[in-house]
Amino acid sequence: MLFNSLEYLVFLPVVVALYFAIRPRYRWILLLAASYYFYMCWKAEYVVLIVGSTLIDYFAAHRMARMPTRRAKKKYLILSLVANLGLLFAFKYFNFFNDSIREVLHRFNVVYDVPGFHFLLPVGISFYTFQTLSYTIDVYRGKKEPEKHLGLFALYVSFFPQLVAGPIERSTRLLPQLARTQTFDFERMQQGLQLILWGFFKKVVIADRLAVYVNAVYNSPENHEGAPLIVATYFFAFQIYCDFSGYSDIAIGSAMILGYDLMENFTRPYFSRSVAEFWKRWHISLSEWFRDYLYLSIGGNRVVRWRWFANLFVVFLLSGFWHGANWTFLVWGALHGTYLVASILTTSLRDRIGTLLRAAKWPRLTAAFQIVMTFHLVILGWVFFRANSLSDALTILSRMTPWKGWAPGRLMVGLRETEFIIAVGSVAILVILDFMQRRTTTKLVLPDRPVWYRWLAFYSLIFGILIFGRFTSEEFIYFQF
Repeated sequence: MLFNSLEYLVFLPVVVALYFAIRPRYRWILLLAASYYFYMCWKAEYVVLIVGSTLIDYFAAHRMARMPTRRAKKKYLILSLVANLGLLFAFKYFNFFNDSIREVLHRFNVVYDVPGFHFLLPVGISFYTFQTLSYTIDVYRGKKEPEKHLGLFALYVSFFPQLVAGPIERSTRLLPQLARTQTFDFERMQQGLQLILWGFFKKVVIADRLAVYVNAVYNSPENHEGAPLIVATYFFAFQIYCDFSGYSDIAIGSAMILGYDLMENFTRPYFSRSVAEFWKRWHISLSEWFRDYLYLSIGGNRVVRWRWFANLFVVFLLSGFWHGANWTFLVWGALHGTYLVASILTTSLRDRIGTLLRAAKWPRLTAAFQIVMTFHLVILGWVFFRANSLSDALTILSRMTPWKGWAPGRLMVGLRETEFIIAVGSVAILVILDFMQRRTTTKLVLPDRPVWYRWLAFYSLIFGILIFGRFTSEEFIYFQF
């Protein structure tokens, strides 16, 4: 079931109505059943994977709690790691490694007949395995007591608003909320609906329209040169932002209506002044997961300088691999790891330049320059992220000649002129709204506005979605991860 589908527009109100109508003691049963149903609408038999992961980690956590020492607990942590990462490897990475080994051995005329697996990738597997792993690691570290209620733990693993594409929640944050009795709050419902509307707008008006142009260009890069490749790359930057942050907004808004607070996953990432800042604003739940459970575990920055650089690079390399079993994602992760190492090496130089610019009393110009530079470094990475192969990515980069392809006949790819104008206009609206929110902590600048302004904004979003939305039920990009 997709958030941007008619089924979800019926499913959510029914779940909310039943949730507040029944006794609090039975609500976890309703939410758990709704979450499993939500997942099973995609492929019913794959719910077995979630149930299996849930039972293994529930058992492992309780066994760890009974062990007197960390050494004794470790075997149950290993059980959890092997079960979850093994599941992830089998469905997501086995064919990648299998094909890579076959290709290498073939070059040496060595016969390799191990067949590949031909299964659909379980939707959301990277998200719920990381979520349940964080729980067992926290129990092992003594940060969390094992959850006694199996039903609540199962709900934590499968909570439908964030099951498929996050945010990746921590047990220390979400489980206590699931155990509390929630009461209906009209103001929370308004805020939740506001977020859902904004998420729908970003998905069906902006992301899905940009996707038409991006797909037409990136799926046949050899047929384009210059402007279409440049425009498609800029469009993809906003497509993936609107697609993924739109999902997060709908997820957070849906949970908010039910009384639960999910963590923020995006905070205006394209206004970052450095790549390090970008990763504090983009897919925050994943960035913090890698920081807390991998980067700090291998020493973080509390090691000699070369090890620190290696730690950063490894974390971003694995972050890229988390996104998909393809060399393009590995290069994307390696590129961001290189950015971070380079930023550390050039800290003193950049500080001196910043001091000179501040002395010249050009703080806004300095900030604008940093934002533009960071955005274009990120843009370069998106080329590898979106390209279908490394050869396609190199073709795109080599053919991005800025002085070619600006004639309307060559620039309009996949979209009619009016559609192209709507795409550019909607991106402009997004950038303006993000800029307006730079000094606020709210998702939209509505709570502090007069009632008439808020209702005008609500109706503008609704009519904007109905008039300009593309209702083709396109999957969210991060469903494939």
